[in-house]
Amino acid sequence: MVERRDQLNQETFSCSICLDLLKDPVTIPCGHSYCMNCIKTHWDEEDQMRIYSCPQCRKTFIPRPVLEKNTMLAALVEQLKKTGLQAAPADHCYAGPEDVACDFCSGRKLKAIKSCLVCLASYCEKHLQPHYESPTFKKHKLVEPSKNLQENICSRHDEVMKMFCRTDQKCICYLCSVDEHKGHDTVSAAAERTERQKELEVSQQEIQQRIQDREKDVKLLQQEVEAINHSADKTVEDSEKIFTELIRLIQKRSSDVKQQIRSQQETEVSGVKELQEKLEQEITELKRKDAELKQLSHTEDHNQFLHNYPSLSALSESTHSSSINIRPLRYFEDVTAAVSELRDKLQDILTDRWTNISLTVTDVDVLLSQPEPKRRAGFLKYSCEITLDPNTAHTRLLLSEGNRKVTRMEQYQSYSRHPDRFIRWVQVLSRESLTGRCYWEVEMRGIVYVAVAYKKISREGVECGFGRSNKSWCFYCDQNSYYFRYNNIITSISGPRSSRVGVYLDHRAGILSFYSVSETRTLLHRVTTTFTQPLYAGISFGPGSSARMCKAK
Repeated sequence: MVERRDQLNQETFSCSICLDLLKDPVTIPCGHSYCMNCIKTHWDEEDQMRIYSCPQCRKTFIPRPVLEKNTMLAALVEQLKKTGLQAAPADHCYAGPEDVACDFCSGRKLKAIKSCLVCLASYCEKHLQPHYESPTFKKHKLVEPSKNLQENICSRHDEVMKMFCRTDQKCICYLCSVDEHKGHDTVSAAAERTERQKELEVSQQEIQQRIQDREKDVKLLQQEVEAINHSADKTVEDSEKIFTELIRLIQKRSSDVKQQIRSQQETEVSGVKELQEKLEQEITELKRKDAELKQLSHTEDHNQFLHNYPSLSALSESTHSSSINIRPLRYFEDVTAAVSELRDKLQDILTDRWTNISLTVTDVDVLLSQPEPKRRAGFLKYSCEITLDPNTAHTRLLLSEGNRKVTRMEQYQSYSRHPDRFIRWVQVLSRESLTGRCYWEVEMRGIVYVAVAYKKISREGVECGFGRSNKSWCFYCDQNSYYFRYNNIITSISGPRSSRVGVYLDHRAGILSFYSVSETRTLLHRVTTTFTQPLYAGISFGPGSSARMCKAK
């Protein structure tokens, strides 16, 4: 009965917020009491709502009540402290369904803080004290609280299982080792634990190493994010400057054309007006002469007529043509036509280059490269359409089918001179630059060299041939054998013949692969290197050969 009364007193004088004895107790308008700091903190959290509540009955108060210390309750708590009364254990100290309960608590059980592997029991802090104080329990093994202590008891012999059977991989008791597990490989559970602990430590080391590796990866990725953001910001800034310069240049050219037109307009108009004034003066002089002649022609006196006739000055010869050639509506219209032609060319260039710029932006890929595809569907994901650049084509090459087919001709073609045109070797480059991951196929007839090259590859001389320098990589078939050439080093390659070759490029990973394509796909040759510039697809030809750039479907 005394214990129940003490328990009641403990609960009565405990703060329901901190679950400890009241400190500086205050009583709020609803009648409940709390530690002053506890209720202040609670109400501080409700300041934004401007409504203050009691944590127990939830009654609300507006405005915030003024707190005054309850001196009578404070004195009572102090008196109870002097009598040795302590606060009741907080609710969180009692064992719940998910906790391990003390086996020695009566009534409501407290949480166990240790379990004994010898006693096969669990203890709260109070009931655990003998294990610390009495020599009887000094050798007992204390572990973290466990609900599975009974699993340490052999169900057959009702003994603690201190042995381990390696043959059957299970814990057993001593009687089991001389009975049903007789002749098995048995050791003490402690010895087996030691062995397994070593394995565990190795696993932990591996895990720790992987954690360190992943943390390094995360740090690298964070640095990559910062680098991406910096690069993107810098590129946006640089692009804006470049486009601004382009706009200024176009505006300046527009102003120059306008100024030149106005200047020429002034010159032409001045010349026309000058001529107009001379003609008007000539008209005035002619009219005066006409009047004099008319007057003389009406003189009736023959002698007077003959006397005055010599005094008339002879008609001066006109310095201007009798007819002026005027070209109706053909003054500055040719300028408009020239500007329109410039606009069309700029539109073509911008459209073409914009595709490259857009592809370059979308090909930015900073993560680890994906593995090379194994199936056709994987290659089709990176399929791209290649067109050939007429400005690079040797004059013996004829381009057709929208610049996707090229044929070597005996006669020279009438191409205009261009600095990008190949002079010595009969070959051509693509219009599109290749970055990121790309795949395309080449349908071949005759001796065809399939290549990729940098834009700055030489246009004349021996080294401009595909594969003859370190600026191009070339794959070809000659007399039923495959070859690969780079930096003028030739490698012989074996593989099934096919009229179609597939080319896979992973620019960032530095992978270039050539495949024989028929009903099946066979890898013929793979190059692993580092590409330092955008690449361009290239084709070179033997006599009477042709090729078509195909988009894989």
